[in-house]
Amino acid sequence: AEYPENTLPALRSALELGVRFVEFDVQLSADRQPILLHDSSLKRTAGIDRNALEMTWQELAEVSVNEEQRFGQRYTDVGIPTLAQAASLLATYPHATAFVELKRSSLRAFGQEVVVRKVCDTLKSIARQCVIISFDLAAVYHVRQVSSFRVGWVLSDYSNLSALKCEALAPDYVFCDHQLLSDSTSRLWRGPWRWAIYEVTTRKLAMELAARGAKLVETMAVRAMLREFRYTRARA
Repeated sequence: AEYPENTLPALRSALELGVRFVEFDVQLSADRQPILLHDSSLKRTAGIDRNALEMTWQELAEVSVNEEQRFGQRYTDVGIPTLAQAASLLATYPHATAFVELKRSSLRAFGQEVVVRKVCDTLKSIARQCVIISFDLAAVYHVRQVSSFRVGWVLSDYSNLSALKCEALAPDYVFCDHQLLSDSTSRLWRGPWRWAIYEVTTRKLAMELAARGAKLVETMAVRAMLREFRYTRARA
């Protein structure tokens, strides 16, 4: 990754590279403002020992999420974006699709009805570009019940029980960390969904996953992966 995660520069950079699918995480501030943030704690991204869910948007707007351990002082001017700001950026790339992950910490703190309503209301103008995803199966089901958004379930494990739950929900997408896939050759579960496998960093792994049925791979190494694919294509 070239920019701090879940920030407008990171999102804009991926879109400018021609990426058609992006993913980011959503939490709620104390005053129920949907924001882009992975951890509820600001310790890792901002070096502040505070819980973002207990801070108002006005307070969070002053926080720099420069990920100092990764980037030093390069991005001290990069802040936490609102979901509305991300939606405005996405609207300028109408062919892009965003996977919007509802984080479990906010779902626990504010309840799924509040989180889902706030996120759906914010994204309604670009609904056709969005897929709402979560590890929380009940939240995914709730999104499907109360809206027309496409949905995706992020697996915590790759098990027979999870396969049965997938069959019952029939989400549009199923997400899974490639390290959870127990067998390196078996076909991924078949269903009406599309598989998206994340934490992929090489073309070789991406192609192996595609052979098993994956339609999308998620990576933090966007530029390097694109370069590897283009180099291989040029040599073919």
